[in-house]
Amino acid sequence: MVGLFSRPKRHLKNLVKEGDYKEALEFGKSLESKFSKDADYLFIMGSIYYILGDSKNSLHYLDNVLEIDKSDTEALLLKSNVHLYLEEYKTAYDYCKKILEIDPENKEAKEIRDKLEED
Repeated sequence: MVGLFSRPKRHLKNLVKEGDYKEALEFGKSLESKFSKDADYLFIMGSIYYILGDSKNSLHYLDNVLEIDKSDTEALLLKSNVHLYLEEYKTAYDYCKKILEIDPENKEAKEIRDKLEED
C-alpha cells in the first residue's frame, strides 16, 4: 500500500491500463490539488474523460497540458481526436497541421489529415 501513496500517478496509470476508468477518474480527481500543474497527470485525466465520452472535460485537461507545453504532440493528437468525435473537422484538421509542424513524420496526424482532405 505504500506504493499507492508514494507513486499515485503510477497507480492512476495502472487503473487506466486495467480498464478501471471510473475508479481511475475518482482516484484522479483526488490527486488534482497535488498535480494540477503536472502535464503527465493532466494528460492522463484528459484521456480518461475522452475514453468515457466526456469531451468537455477532456478538452479542459488537454488545454491545461498545452498551457504547460504547447508542443505536446500527444495532447494535440488527442485534441484532434476529440474534435473529430464532435464532428468539428476543421478544428481537428488544424490540430493535425500543428502536430506536423512539430513532428513532420507523425503517422497518426498524417492519417487523420489525409482522411479529412479526402472528405
